[in-house]
Formats: sequence, C-alpha cells, structure tokens
Amino acid sequence: MTNIAKNTICLWYNDDAEAAARFYAKTFPDSSVGAVHRAPGDYPSGQEGDVLTVEFTVLGIPCLGLNGGPAFTHNEAFSFQVATEDQEETDRYWNAIVGNGGQESECGWCKDKWGISWQITPVALTNAFTSSDRQAAKRAFDAMMTMRKIDIAAIEAAVRG
Repeated sequence: MTNIAKNTICLWYNDDAEAAARFYAKTFPDSSVGAVHRAPGDYPSGQEGDVLTVEFTVLGIPCLGLNGGPAFTHNEAFSFQVATEDQEETDRYWNAIVGNGGQESECGWCKDKWGISWQITPVALTNAFTSSDRQAAKRAFDAMMTMRKIDIAAIEAAVRG
C-alpha cells in the first residue's frame, strides 16, 4: 500500500508529469520522485499502462503529478515560491528553469516548460521590502519592479539609497 500524505498538491500535466518530477528532483534539494502509477485501464487522455500519476516532492512539499491531458493548463494563480540565500542560488534555480524550455517573467517570476510558475525570491528581497524603514522598502520594491531575475546587489543598493 502506498503511503499518502494527508495534504498533497496535485498538479495537472498533459502527459509528462514524470519528466517534470524528475526535473524538479534533479534541480532542487529535498526533492525526489516517489512512486509512478500506471493507468489500470483506458481513460480520456490515455490508455491502460500509461503513466497516470507520479508521486514526488519539491523542496520538501509532497506533490502528485496527474497526466490528465490538455483540458486544463497552469497559470500564475499557483506558483512555487523559492526563498534563495544568495545570488548564486538565485541564478542556479532561475537558469535551470528558464534554460530547460521555460520562460522569464517579471519581478523574480518564471515558468517552467510545463507551465508551472516559480517565484525565485532572494531572502534579501523579502527582508528589504518588509523592512520597518518604509522609504528603503519602497526603493527596494521599485527596483524589483524593473527586474526579471532578481539582482540582490541592486536591491541592496536601492535599500541604501
């Protein structure tokens, strides 16, 4: 019997949940691919024996990838937000996602090639725009609004004024 988490994020994929799960496991720490379940019979977007669901973990978060076909697509209403410690880690995750068929967006957001949105958010950015110094926070926020991938040095310079 499969050990199922009490609460799991279910992500709908067209037909490549396993490839997505393997990419996440390779890219992020505390990530892995668990069980791969095959369909016991034909279904609207697949046949008996096709990969139907994939259990995986992304940065410690249990997920289930469902190969449900093209009926639904992802949008920015759901994203993974990844807190990064420095520019190297920020660059590594951003470049992995965008460089693997993904696309850049604004303010530290990007999408992977499966359409899942990611916020690659340096801790320095969060600390800057939540600062009790509201003028410094506004400068950091305004700087972020001009960026795609977050540049920590530019955020820190904005905080300093």
